[in-house]
Amino acid sequence: MFVPETFALAMVMMITSTVCWGSWANSYKLTKDYRFELFYWDYALGIFLVSLIFAFTLGSTGGEGEGFLVNIAAADRGNIVSAMIGGFIFNIANLLLVAGIELAGLAVAFPVAIGIALVVGVVMSYAIQPSGDPMILGLGVLLAIVAVFLIGKAYGRLATDGEGVSRKSLVICVVSGLLMGSFAPFVTRALTSGHTLTPYSIAVFFTLGAFLCCFVVNIYFMKKPLVGTPVDFSGFFAARPRDHALGVLGGLVWGTGTVFNFVAASLVGVAISYAIGQAAPMVAAVWGVFVWKEFAGADKTARVYLALMFLFYIAALATIASAYQAAA
Repeated sequence: MFVPETFALAMVMMITSTVCWGSWANSYKLTKDYRFELFYWDYALGIFLVSLIFAFTLGSTGGEGEGFLVNIAAADRGNIVSAMIGGFIFNIANLLLVAGIELAGLAVAFPVAIGIALVVGVVMSYAIQPSGDPMILGLGVLLAIVAVFLIGKAYGRLATDGEGVSRKSLVICVVSGLLMGSFAPFVTRALTSGHTLTPYSIAVFFTLGAFLCCFVVNIYFMKKPLVGTPVDFSGFFAARPRDHALGVLGGLVWGTGTVFNFVAASLVGVAISYAIGQAAPMVAAVWGVFVWKEFAGADKTARVYLALMFLFYIAALATIASAYQAAA
């Protein structure tokens, strides 16, 4: 299988994962009158399909380690279960994050959910697999959290309705963040315990867990949505082929980022790879500014917050990267 042999290549893969994780939602923005609960079926299928494609290509060629089929036949069953649990947890967190954005707005959902996820994911992963200088890594995470809060402040300047944030929406964002950070330790275990899974195998079972989760959690949210009215599968089958294709495309983009993040983690450790991947809100902000013109009417203060956000994220990436190099 293919794995990065140098930190520079691993860094390229981690930055690619950041770009993918921050870009997939554009596919949903391009749909028309397609509820997210229905879009999510196409998306979940896309993330599973792309993980299989990578598993049977990059994960099965080359002289490094075990190929995909050999690996899953020999790996500890507990690691397979762990990867699937991680995907199941991620899926719930992702659905809650979207609901949190709908209810509370990006100004609250990003700082609360992603900020919590960063801390929980890095700390729990590092406890299982210490990799990199902990003090430098902690500083990098702190800089990233500041950047996330600056994004929230920037989006907050766009709010004009003056409505407060409900307790329900805040609870949803907190739970999303706790779950979003909690999937990383399960990936770490599958990558480090006993007869391990390869990163490609982890991605397959992780995304399979996320897809299977939809048959429980997404169906529940279709019947009892946190935002909007209930929907059923008639809306899914009535959707335009273009909307289905966009859903699968969104999954392919996010899934590619996930595979790259896991593969990079095989060299640098999950804590570092996860922390860099969670710079995705910076990428989402770039799309918002330059493509969707979300800040076209923003005041000077909002633009200052955006500029500071980019600076803090760049500093965070450089600091987290140096955490690995300092311990190497």
